Amino acid sequence: MTRPSRTADPALAHRRVGPPAPPAASLPRLILLTDRSQLRLGRALVRTVAECVEAGLTHVVLRELDLPHPHRAALASELAAVGATVIAAHTPLPACAGLHLPAAGGARTVRPAGLAGRSCHSRAQVTAAAAAGFDYATLGPYAATASKPGYGPALAHDDYARHLIAVYALGGIDAHNAAAACAAGAYGVAVMGAVMRAADPAAVVRDLLETVG
Repeated sequence: MTRPSRTADPALAHRRVGPPAPPAASLPRLILLTDRSQLRLGRALVRTVAECVEAGLTHVVLRELDLPHPHRAALASELAAVGATVIAAHTPLPACAGLHLPAAGGARTVRPAGLAGRSCHSRAQVTAAAAAGFDYATLGPYAATASKPGYGPALAHDDYARHLIAVYALGGIDAHNAAAACAAGAYGVAVMGAVMRAADPAAVVRDLLETVG
């Protein structure tokens, strides 16, 4: 499949070394990863994402890996129906615009079709993802995270700068440290717990978007 055309992004280009390879123009500054187990009692995932979309969220990585494939596929369709651009985690799903793969080391190491992301935990892994043609990578942990107690240690801020693809800081990200992550060189932020656990997820999304632009 022909890869999407790429448009220069001055905000990212000044952080790079080597030949320019800016991210796809459609990449947002904020990506939400889902985890319905962290939602407050009485909250539903689709409703939560719908509220976040109304607040300005565009892209969602659908996890929920405990669900059978047909259930995840149906959930992807529901999230797309409320206006989210849905990226499937680990395995392709109908109604999704792309695929987010786990860190290198699994069976699948090549870039999938559509919007392609990869979880990374080191600068070397991001470099490998860029060489494989991925559009973006999440890089973490950026800070201590309640979603994965003891996960770490946190990466150095220098690890987020000067990459050839868009890098999203992930892990312990909230409205208080998102600006610092971008100042360190991250293209944007990827968030799960700060939104999933919030009493008002849409308000958290608005605060994050105001912070990262």
